[in-house]
Parts: sequence; C-alpha cells; structure tokens
Amino acid sequence: MLCAPLIAAAMIAALAVIGQSAAADSIEARFADWLRAELWPEAQAQGVSAETFEAAFRGVSPNLDLPDLVIPGREGQAPEAQHQAEFRAPGAYFAENVVAGVAATGRRHAERHGDTLAALEERYGVAPGILLAIWGRESAFGTARIPYNAFEVLGTKAFLARRQEMYRNEVIAALRMVEGGHARLEDMKSSWGGALGQPQFLPSSYLRHAVAFDGSARADIWSSERDTLASIANYLASHGWVRGRDWGFEVTVPDSLSCAQEGPDRGRPIAEWVELGVERVGGRPFPEHELAGEGYLMLPAGRLGPAFLVTPNFYVLKEYNESDLYALFVGHAGDRIMYGDFRFAGDWRPVDRLHRADIAALQRGLEELGHDVGGVDGLVGFRTRRSIGTWQANTGRQPTCFPDRAVVEALR
Repeated sequence: MLCAPLIAAAMIAALAVIGQSAAADSIEARFADWLRAELWPEAQAQGVSAETFEAAFRGVSPNLDLPDLVIPGREGQAPEAQHQAEFRAPGAYFAENVVAGVAATGRRHAERHGDTLAALEERYGVAPGILLAIWGRESAFGTARIPYNAFEVLGTKAFLARRQEMYRNEVIAALRMVEGGHARLEDMKSSWGGALGQPQFLPSSYLRHAVAFDGSARADIWSSERDTLASIANYLASHGWVRGRDWGFEVTVPDSLSCAQEGPDRGRPIAEWVELGVERVGGRPFPEHELAGEGYLMLPAGRLGPAFLVTPNFYVLKEYNESDLYALFVGHAGDRIMYGDFRFAGDWRPVDRLHRADIAALQRGLEELGHDVGGVDGLVGFRTRRSIGTWQANTGRQPTCFPDRAVVEALR
C-alpha cells in the first residue's frame, strides 16, 4: 500500500505530464492558426501556391525537442541549459581522427573530381582543397544522415525560435524552392538547423548560390557531387573570396608582440608582421605575392595554442560558418588534402574547464572596465580574447589572451 507522500508525488507527476500534454496540444493548435493566418498569406504573396503550401505542411507539427526555442511554459529551461554548457577547449575541435579522415577522403575526391575542381578554380578562384574540406566537414562528402523534415524544422523555428524573422524568411525560401521546381518535397530533409543537402545550405543560400554545374536544369545539391562543389565555390566567390590568395599560415609570434593585436580590424601587410618578428612555421618564407597583402593575427587559444596569420579569405570562410574554429578546420584540412598529411606545429595546451556562464561573467566584468568584448554571449571570440590580454597586461599579469579560472574569479 502506497503511503500518502508517495501517492501525492505520483499525483503531482501525473498532473505534470497532463499539463505538458495540454501545453503541447495548445502549441500545436496555435501553430496551425499561425500557419493559416500569418505564414500562408506571406507565402502566397511570394508566389507559393496553396497546393505547395498544403503539401509541405501536411502532417507537420512543431518539434519541441529542437534547440534554441522559446516554448511557452518553459521559458527558463533553454537559457539555463545554455548557461550551464561547458566551454569546449579549442583543441578539441581538431581531433586527429576527424581531420585525418577528411583529408584522406578529400584526397581521393581530389583525384576523382580533378577536372571539375580545376574548372571551378578557373571560374571562381577558390582552391580545390577548400571546396573539398567544406564538403567533408558539412556532410562527410555526402554520406552523413540528414534526418529532419525541413518544413518541420523551419516551421517550428519560424514560430518559436529566438531568431524568428530569420527562420520565417528561410521557410518561405524553402516553399519557393519546391514551388519553382528546384526540389521535390521528398528532397527537403535538413539538419536540426534547417540546412539542406551536401553543402548544408539554408534555403535562401540555395536560391542565391546553388549552381547546376553538371548540365541539368536544376542545381542538385542532394545527389550531384559536381553541383555540390560548384555551389560551394559560387557561395565563397559571391562572399568576396580573393582569387590567388591563401586562407592563412601557421606562424610563431614573438613574446614582444602583444597577443592583443589579434583581429580583423587590426590588419597590416604581411611584410609588416614579418618585420615585427612573426615567422611562418618550419622556417619557410611567406609566398612573395602574399607579402603586400593584408594579414591578420588569429590566436584561437591565445598564447595557449597555435598562432596564425590569416588573409581576408579566412573571413570569407566565416561567412559559411561564423566560428573561427570552423574556418581554421577548413583551411587546415584543405592544406592537408592538397599538400599531404601534417599537423599543427604549435601545441594545443590544456585549458581550464569552464562553463559558458563563467565566460559570460568574465565578459561582464571586462565590459564594466570599459573593454569591448563583442557582447556577453559566453563565447570566446577575438574581442574577448584580446580584452583578456589587455586586462592581464594592465594588471601586471602574464598575457595569455585566454580565459582561465583565475581570470574568471578576478573579474566576477
């Protein structure tokens, strides 16, 4: 026989389940109303037919398990989870088995698609290794499972995400893709973020940048490897890829040069960095044609990891994915595809285990002291890194330009 406290606990749990079910039913009803009253008129105004709209959303309901949603009745949950997320050490992004796998498979595709890659470099100016590295990173060269219904994902996020307006534009773009015959409904599978096909394009990127390079009537980023590579090349060229320049170089930075000199707003000709003591690793000189070009110091782990001089093309890679580490992965893997296996010369040294809440607290402390950290987001971008370095130098500490437990405690 259950005692009274256990019965009460069971009743509370049952009521909670009933409450969650009712809330989900309410959200689903509101979603259906939103589709009919708000999204459909906008889609219709952009040329989407009722037939396409109805087919796209037939049987679709909000997926409340997707990340980055603002769900009525759960307002405190998502931010708290993000608040408690562990800050990942930069070196973890470059697990050797992952980088080596992309490089090895990329080399096989470089041989297989040699003529296509040469033609794309001629047309768009983007080196083959870069195209292959993006393809490998985004979809494991087309082998990754992409399981979600794109209209479920994009519809849910347009209705409930923090960036509703962005996703509203994307779901309309997805409808236009189907309406215009660019894709069949069964093609419209996406990542949890709504990205499509082998290059993982958002629908608006597909409409602007996808290329039918294999001679067909439509750009097939789902099945055509040639179209996939051409679409990536067109995307980068459209975002300002500089023909003839590299993405960047691993370097050594002398102690006399402040790590707070990092950032795309503190560029100078590569020849000037050389005069300041920056050297390419391995004793190799920088290519002669690069010396007059603008270069930017990039220290993803501050003084606790490898250092790089990057070119404007590095920041074009960030247009594909805004992460410094993503762009560095693509550049490094691309080099290994084209020039053979090698690892970074600099070591990724151990860093303190912190949470994003710790980083956010550090950022608030630096902002209160007048530093520009690029916003309190719990992420260690270049503005946060160099602000740490400046604060460390101003307070008599050894500048590392990277957070640790002592820095967090001092700035709380």
